[in-house]
Amino acid sequence: MPSPRSSRERRTGSGSSRLEFLSLVSQRSPGAPDSPSRRKEPGSSAAAPLPEEDCMKLNPSFLGIALSSLLAIDLWASKRLGVCAGEGSAWGSARPLMKVIEISGHGIPWLLGTFYGLCQSDSSAAREVLLNLLFALLLDLVLVAVVKGLVKRPRPTHNKMDMFVTISVDKYSFPSGHATRAALVCRFILRHLVLAVPLRVLVVLWALIVSVSRVMLGRHNMTDVLFGLLLGYALYSVVEHCWLSPLSAPALFALWSH
Repeated sequence: MPSPRSSRERRTGSGSSRLEFLSLVSQRSPGAPDSPSRRKEPGSSAAAPLPEEDCMKLNPSFLGIALSSLLAIDLWASKRLGVCAGEGSAWGSARPLMKVIEISGHGIPWLLGTFYGLCQSDSSAAREVLLNLLFALLLDLVLVAVVKGLVKRPRPTHNKMDMFVTISVDKYSFPSGHATRAALVCRFILRHLVLAVPLRVLVVLWALIVSVSRVMLGRHNMTDVLFGLLLGYALYSVVEHCWLSPLSAPALFALWSH
């Protein structure tokens, strides 16, 4: 007859074997908690990893923060400087004068004036200068229209759409065509016209006043005007590089010769 002690040892041994078998089965089971291939249940309390784009939004770059800050400062400063944006604004009484300055930097008066001078000129040297000025003004119009159409930055919210002779892209703000034209014409006049020092100073002041008036009238933000000045300054270099002369464009000069 087996002793009670040997019976207990057999039961303990069989129980231990059963526990080892269950442990092996649970480790090999695909649904085990520690299995890396187990999919999370919909109601699982564990947080799912964020998509990459969300991580980028939660951790913006230093460059993105700097650009956003500069844009906010630009909008705030432009609104504060728009003192002639309406009749009831701080300098509302100066708005008519600002609009006269606006017309002085508009493309149509410059194009018509240059074309008229080209038709009336009897000097070949004067025709060469005026023909290149006409080329520069047309190039300026095309380039500004292309950039405005690509960027599509809206006008400031405090602007009144009562501008002098606008086209479709003029509803956009970046860059300022008046500032571009002012810088271009200023460099052109200072380079190709012999003027006394007071007149040269007046030309520079005119370009600056036209540019500043764009912000004061609420037509543009400050960055629109600054980029316009840089663009016009650079555009003159392009005109100088592509200068039209009787040798490079004989057909054009034959057309305007009397």
